[in-house]
Amino acid sequence: MFDLGNPQYQYLFILPLFVWVAYFIFRSWRNKKRDEVADFFLWDQIHPNRSKRKPVVKLAFRILGLISLVIALVNPKIGTRIETITRKGVDVVFAIDVSKSMLAEDLSPSRILKAKQILSKAIDGLVNDRIGIIVYAGKAYAQLPLTTDYTAAKMFLRTIDTDMVPTQGTDIGNAVEMALSYFESGKKQNRALFILSDGESHEKGVLKAGKLASENGIVIYSIGLGTQEGGPIPIKRNGIVKSYKKDRDDQVVVTKMDPEMLQQLAVSTEGSFMDGSNTKEAISFIKNSLSKMEKVESETEMYTDYEDQFQWFLAIALFFFTLDLIVPNRKSLWLRKIKLFG
Repeated sequence: MFDLGNPQYQYLFILPLFVWVAYFIFRSWRNKKRDEVADFFLWDQIHPNRSKRKPVVKLAFRILGLISLVIALVNPKIGTRIETITRKGVDVVFAIDVSKSMLAEDLSPSRILKAKQILSKAIDGLVNDRIGIIVYAGKAYAQLPLTTDYTAAKMFLRTIDTDMVPTQGTDIGNAVEMALSYFESGKKQNRALFILSDGESHEKGVLKAGKLASENGIVIYSIGLGTQEGGPIPIKRNGIVKSYKKDRDDQVVVTKMDPEMLQQLAVSTEGSFMDGSNTKEAISFIKNSLSKMEKVESETEMYTDYEDQFQWFLAIALFFFTLDLIVPNRKSLWLRKIKLFG
């Protein structure tokens, strides 16, 4: 397994390229100045021991040394051992509504972006909890299985949009049923399902799914996204609003949040509901809800022995810089005196 100790320094890899370009700009300027004093052949007679290749070789040593130094600063690490780690936390699944109504901008910047913003910042506050992600519209799809890899979770979160589910609609019941498959059978504790939605469910069986979740020990917490006044659904091209979604009568569709349905779903599992208009309050809601739940031990396999590799690249950098110092710019006349063939 591979990891980086200081990934924030990766931008420094541009330095070797900068040094290379700067060298050739300087050499071009120097040659022009030299030609103003004497032509090429006369300059060779004035400096007969001047080497034409060694300055380039020394530059290569400097570039290689600089690259090695940057790699050492980034500090690549190699995981050499997998261990089973015992964690004590909660299994939590986040179900994100990706129906077209989530494009409404009655919440800034939009309902779907607000949901991703809340979830991303909530993940930053987790420690030992396993998280999974489900996306749903007319049908639910597993996006990320239960994991403690929060970096992977945020990577998958960035890919979520309203075009990833082909079947339109809002079937929250199917999302709840999908969440059941995430949790281990036989255990009916420390299970939480957070639903981030505008609550516009166009399918039946929502409360039936809530009852099923309750029977399996899943506590549902719902976060409502949108306003009860609602807003139109924009149709954009290249980020610019071209028009708004219309119904069969050519009237602009106004989508509104349905808090009542979300509240009923949460109450049916002894959970709770909140309006997600305020990001900080929504994050606190997630944090406080999880803190009240019983923590259960679980085992997870992880690479735990990451060994620093920076010292090897530091040694390589020192080697190239040393070569740069000891290799002269002049021709090595002593090499010419060595006669290998008599």
